[in-house]
Amino acid sequence: MMTRIFLLTLLASAGAFAQYQTQNVILVTTDGLRWQDVFHGMDPQLENLKEAGMTGEGAEVRRRFDGKTPEERRKKLMPFLWSTVVSEGVLIGDRDHGSVARVRNRHRFSYPGYSEIVTGRPQDDLINSNDMKPNPSTTVLEIVRSKLGLPREKVALFGSWNVFQGIGAHRADAVMINAGYQPLAAGSWSPRLAEVAASQFELLTPWRSVRHDYSTFEMAREYFRTVKPRVLYIALGETDDWAHDKRYDRVLETANYVDHCLSEIWQAVQADPAYRGKTTLLVTVDHGRGSTPQDWQGHGAKVDGAEYIWMAALGPDTKAQGVAKPREARTQSDIAPTILELLGLDYHLLTAVEGKPLPEAT
Repeated sequence: MMTRIFLLTLLASAGAFAQYQTQNVILVTTDGLRWQDVFHGMDPQLENLKEAGMTGEGAEVRRRFDGKTPEERRKKLMPFLWSTVVSEGVLIGDRDHGSVARVRNRHRFSYPGYSEIVTGRPQDDLINSNDMKPNPSTTVLEIVRSKLGLPREKVALFGSWNVFQGIGAHRADAVMINAGYQPLAAGSWSPRLAEVAASQFELLTPWRSVRHDYSTFEMAREYFRTVKPRVLYIALGETDDWAHDKRYDRVLETANYVDHCLSEIWQAVQADPAYRGKTTLLVTVDHGRGSTPQDWQGHGAKVDGAEYIWMAALGPDTKAQGVAKPREARTQSDIAPTILELLGLDYHLLTAVEGKPLPEAT
């Protein structure tokens, strides 16, 4: 009997100090992309809606992503998610099958959501707008750099929205951040990185605060190839801006491009011995949106369903699970703890953390 108790205690202790294969983490977010579009593909309620840009020239987009079933439509829209991720990792947030992911913050818009992602908790009283300002709390990016003793350039954030210059860190210059239409800081960069950084000012979007996701991703990919960060956060944004402009055709095209970016960065991981078998990819969004033809483009505290989001994980410590089965709801607050857990750090280093490491990813 005593031997059995000893063995159980030993096993429990071993679990508490689990060793992970993950040495690097890539976090990708795509602003406000609905769980409905990820799990259903193109929305039949919107596919013929003139007010959503789906008629006229938009009809070509409808033909491109159409399908007889949700399964067919979603695979056309996001083929990497529905091939590699679903076969080798996990997708969370399919409410139709009891898998729930949601935000904890009450605001349901961008800065509160992104801050929750990088700090492990909502800060509703401190973050109640999208104003450009430093994060009130130390972020997971800062903690990783500090606790692992990394040079500044080994923890990096590239974002399409300029407010990430504040979201990413409590202390200015704590980690490498380039977001919005922002020149690349002086440094010994590769010619390709310098070229893409310069071209962002020639590839103008309709929005002064958001550059094209192409610029953001290409800068991040070249930075990944040449600088080899331990943690890389790629924050894409056009899925939200086109939705606010009521251009569902562009939302679909941009979502498809996001999937392409995920595929490209994962291929880069597999092609590099420094990352292959040692890197976890995490994907999520900052908020959901409405689910009807009247409110699909909106979000916020008054929009029903805007609290529901989705997540994905792929990597050496994530078992192949496909679409997650019904369990306790997961939240944005779980992302930062998951990153720390995978890197062998105590997630309680996050101030007043409310989230926990995702069991599906660890």
